[in-house]
Amino acid sequence: MIDLYTWTTPNGRKVSIMLEELALPYRVHAVNIGQGAQFKPEYLRINPSGKIPSIVDPDGPDGEPIALMESGAILIYLAGKTGKLLPASVRGRYEALQWLMFQMGGVGPMFGQVHHFLRAAKELVPYAIERYVKEKDRLYAVLNERLKDHAYLADEYSAADVATYPWVARYEWHKTELNDFPHVKRWFDAISARPAVQRGMNVPPAAK
Repeated sequence: MIDLYTWTTPNGRKVSIMLEELALPYRVHAVNIGQGAQFKPEYLRINPSGKIPSIVDPDGPDGEPIALMESGAILIYLAGKTGKLLPASVRGRYEALQWLMFQMGGVGPMFGQVHHFLRAAKELVPYAIERYVKEKDRLYAVLNERLKDHAYLADEYSAADVATYPWVARYEWHKTELNDFPHVKRWFDAISARPAVQRGMNVPPAAK
């Protein structure tokens, strides 16, 4: 059974959704980042970066336990472990991976900055808000154009969709009207209806 160390953030939910979609058994360890639990020595031994999520798989690729940090790396690992949620073809795999990297390098960091400056900053910083909101809207436009003639970010439902969905699910946090991006809205509604996504979005349940 895989041990998942997580909290109720988009990055954490990427992994719980992935585990649910893959039907892999896992045990949840809630790491309350609001209370600094990610900096406890016992957790830093698993994830030296002091962030969530992390996993420990007792049945690693060589039969030995493996601990992994970084949500994107975890998704790729889980896809490789099961042979699911990354396309089998070489072309398809790289297509999916590029959109996964788009989330890791763009959607996550930029949406996160919008959340910080709109919700957590101790003072109003108009320049930062304008900068990150503008970039957030640009990223939505890129997603919308891609999804105009694709049901999913790759040619099939993949880890790229799993990674991007929890960030878009916080559209109200970053003051986005999804109807302004109709193809994103269609994609979002379709993924929201998936039972595994619904289960994964409720992990860890004790932190609600």
